[in-house]
Amino acid sequence: MIVHQAEAVVLRTWAIHEADMIVSLFTRDQGKIKGVAKSASKSRRRFGGALEPMTHVLANYAEKPRQELVRLDSFEIVSSPLSEAMDYTRAAALGFYAEVLEEILPDRDPHDAVFRLLLAVLEQTQTRNIWMPVTYFALWMTRLMGWMPDVLHCTADGESFAGRPAYWHGHTDGLLCVEHKRLGSATLSPESLALALRVFRQPITAFSQEEWPRGRAADLRRFALQGLEWHLERRLTTAVALAKLGG
Repeated sequence: MIVHQAEAVVLRTWAIHEADMIVSLFTRDQGKIKGVAKSASKSRRRFGGALEPMTHVLANYAEKPRQELVRLDSFEIVSSPLSEAMDYTRAAALGFYAEVLEEILPDRDPHDAVFRLLLAVLEQTQTRNIWMPVTYFALWMTRLMGWMPDVLHCTADGESFAGRPAYWHGHTDGLLCVEHKRLGSATLSPESLALALRVFRQPITAFSQEEWPRGRAADLRRFALQGLEWHLERRLTTAVALAKLGG
């Protein structure tokens, strides 16, 4: 049996038996893993409030060769989403991060860049402002997975958008100019294209003092969400919730 202590973020939990839980964790060292937390709902000493999704923890666990589920022994909280006020809007953003990572990441595949991205957006996701970190996360996840098309040039002819709007369609990859857009395409404004370039060049803290109402870059956010859903081949439940909030 191999014993580990790993930095991790809780993604999701499932109750089993009377007090046990299965926990999905995104660890920095081993990627996404699942484990059994025995008597988790009864043991405040071992787990306390550390099983809340999007809690950043130091996870102590043990694994046996050829066993899919690890044995989760205890968690130490590094930071908790419950340390700040929680409302439906913030809960929807945190749920979005969890669902995207749960659906996209393969098991046991470390991805340090994604882990660092997650910690950065969690720090910025506050009740008064979810739209900036949600947009930043959606864009960067699409890029880190290799799904982000060129935002400078038309996919069809390679011509630069150069201050012109770009167009995208929910059933195709890439961005197109006005001459090659498909019927029913959505628009990405020149301002949103310029903002996307900033997102890919600057840390999230560079945007933390900017005003970011829900209408800002809404077209860019929808484009990134569509890219995630297109490659997942399914609708994200939390994306529907964000859309109902006007995002």
